[in-house]
Amino acid sequence: MDQTTYQDHDVTRLIGEQYLAVRVDQDADPALSVRYQDYGWPATIVLAPDGSEIVKRRGYLSPAAMASMLAAIIKDPSPGPSIVAEEAVQPARSAILNPATRQALVATYFESYDKQYAGWGTVQKFIDADSLEYALVHAKSEPKQAAMARDTLNAAAALIDPVWGGVYQYSDQRDWKSPHFEKIMSFQTQYMRLYAEGYRLLGDPAYLKAAQDIDRYVEHFLTGPEGAVYTSQDADVDAELTGHVFYALSDAERRRRPNPRIDMHVYARENGWAIAAWTALYDATGNAQYLARARRAADWVSAHRGLDAGGFSHAEHGATPAALGDTLSMGQGFLALYASTGERAWLEKARQAARFIDSHFGLRGGGYATVAASAGARGSLKYPCAMWMRTLLSRVSPMLCTATAALSAFARLRSARCAIWPRRSSRTGNAFAPAYCSRTPSWAARLPT
Repeated sequence: MDQTTYQDHDVTRLIGEQYLAVRVDQDADPALSVRYQDYGWPATIVLAPDGSEIVKRRGYLSPAAMASMLAAIIKDPSPGPSIVAEEAVQPARSAILNPATRQALVATYFESYDKQYAGWGTVQKFIDADSLEYALVHAKSEPKQAAMARDTLNAAAALIDPVWGGVYQYSDQRDWKSPHFEKIMSFQTQYMRLYAEGYRLLGDPAYLKAAQDIDRYVEHFLTGPEGAVYTSQDADVDAELTGHVFYALSDAERRRRPNPRIDMHVYARENGWAIAAWTALYDATGNAQYLARARRAADWVSAHRGLDAGGFSHAEHGATPAALGDTLSMGQGFLALYASTGERAWLEKARQAARFIDSHFGLRGGGYATVAASAGARGSLKYPCAMWMRTLLSRVSPMLCTATAALSAFARLRSARCAIWPRRSSRTGNAFAPAYCSRTPSWAARLPT
């Protein structure tokens, strides 16, 4: 849209005369990212002067469509058909899944598996981390799930850059061979962790190589001098040097040309993910360099993104309102460090994160807001956003070991005998959470209960 829609004379004239245009990086602002994530990127949101919503549009808008919409809003600024009341979300009445619901979820899990090309889903193929982790947890006792896990890990390897390492975001086609070339930190860390777990549980050295190839890219391209990780690398350099052209080049040829832009923002959330991935590699290999990098990132983020009482800001202090995802991700990273080292200082940091989450994001009726409302917000933006919570609870996946399941686990932890996730959560109603750690560290037997 930068090259087409926002270069159009009619569009720029209408915006200049009647609108105040604001462009927001969704990675930098969790409040807007979570609130409007269902509208894809780019998302176009039109707000009235009082902050109420008029229009919400998903994806690309052509110059003609944008100009027509802007002109129509000037004539009639009342909310359009895209503005609907938020669906009320009620917390679960019971913390235990009933047998019928559990059976239906498990059936959906197996039905969603792509038997021809592996993986879950048939559009924009990527590893569904929850589903693959569920398969890995059951791989030793259920050969069918072991085969599903193996086939998915084997197929997804096609998305790993064979030159620099790192994993592309997804494939446009079911066969995993039509990559969208953006390299996003959430995908790097999930794949690193899952391939490391695949190696540890299934014993295939190809999975360890895959995890290390991804980490090689993260270390050399997406890690800053302080040891914390960046956010992403774009797919394309420009309209001519697209990802399809650039990533077909050799290492030497790539280095002679302009490279796709790297987003060098350092967010607590992405670093929590990286810490968990590095500890998984350490658990799988015993290589102390991975543990050292996890410690270094944890220490830097604690010093530069940490808030009073155990929480974390997304970016620099005060830049954005506190978001649940950053504190939750760092809490999970601390738990991973505790599981790998047995050092209770990490466990205490996780407990502090849990207490911060409860006090800043807990909702009276149950559940959690993903972003605390800003004191100066108006209109639709003044209400705490619980959209991520609703999305997580509505996902049809038997895994249900979503991020929210960890919340009350933080406060309950007393040892690390792989009881990292609770069997049930008073806020989320989760009762189907397999152990995050499927083997007991040798030091755990020595811990007091």
